[in-house]
Amino acid sequence: MAYSKGLTTIQNGPFRKQPLPGLLLGVLLLALAAFTSLAIGSANIDLSTVLHALFAFSGTPDQYTIRDIRVPRTLIAICVGASLAVAGALMQAVTRNPLASPGTMGVNAGASFLVVAVAFFMGGTSLQIYSGFSLLGAAGAGLLVYFLSSLGRKGMTPIKLVVAGATISTLFSSLSQGFLTIRESALDEVRFWLAGAVAGRNMSLFLQALPYMAVGLLISLIISKQVTILSLGDDVARGLGIRVGAIKLVAAATIVLLAGGAVSIAGPIGFVGLVIPHIVRALVGTEYRWIIPYSMIYGALLLLLSDIVARIIFHPGEAPVGAITALVGAPVLIWLVRQQNARKGKENA
Repeated sequence: MAYSKGLTTIQNGPFRKQPLPGLLLGVLLLALAAFTSLAIGSANIDLSTVLHALFAFSGTPDQYTIRDIRVPRTLIAICVGASLAVAGALMQAVTRNPLASPGTMGVNAGASFLVVAVAFFMGGTSLQIYSGFSLLGAAGAGLLVYFLSSLGRKGMTPIKLVVAGATISTLFSSLSQGFLTIRESALDEVRFWLAGAVAGRNMSLFLQALPYMAVGLLISLIISKQVTILSLGDDVARGLGIRVGAIKLVAAATIVLLAGGAVSIAGPIGFVGLVIPHIVRALVGTEYRWIIPYSMIYGALLLLLSDIVARIIFHPGEAPVGAITALVGAPVLIWLVRQQNARKGKENA
């Protein structure tokens, strides 16, 4: 049964009537994945060493590896995964489009463009500098998309939002490719960031992006009830006393904070914001009071598990985590497109 046009969910999901057990299960799985993440890497470290590094630090090399490299990496994967998933859930609710994700809003393309531009004009610089400019690029692209989609007599509509997002994404992606074609050395300088990864980031970089993601997650929880009503359609929301324009504006700012903060620290990691909201709705239904916290937990779990797999498949080397999420998300995207086409075929029959 569709709860809004084009966006469907399984109404008899396993945790729809009792959502709390599914949330607790996700927290437990996330905790287990976090300990696994701390133990697995180029050098496998036993769990007793992990526990000593966390609670009884004595300064051994393995303990330094855990505290200085793997703890920041694990925390970044958790926060980035949670932020991307919640941003995707909000986007799909606001646009009522099952294919909406942070990439749809031009956030990834805007962040990538500004990082490439910095590498092109300034040459090699630090990851902190790239992170700051990518956040500006993400925020600028998001605001530009919302401004363009608000033009006209009817104001912002789901279709106008998607079209504006696709246009801005194409524009910034083309400009980025143009810069990289003119100066190929810039590609070598930003390759690690464009691939999407949580490796090689330190705690200071994590703390630089954390406030944006934390504020975004908090706001998303606060507006979850209004987002549920908004997902039913603008006319229904207005009839129930919801200030549609204000909620859309707050949701847009929240998406920029979440996606911008995540992209600034990990690069343009795709598919998390697309896949997780669909999985969550299948589990818990259409109530955003639960969809938001579920997306936080299961988005963090997906990205953390993807990062663990990225370390295992080419051990002792590793693959970019963005490649692993693409392997998971691409089949889901194909399935969603097929479902959309099948639904349109039935409507036209």
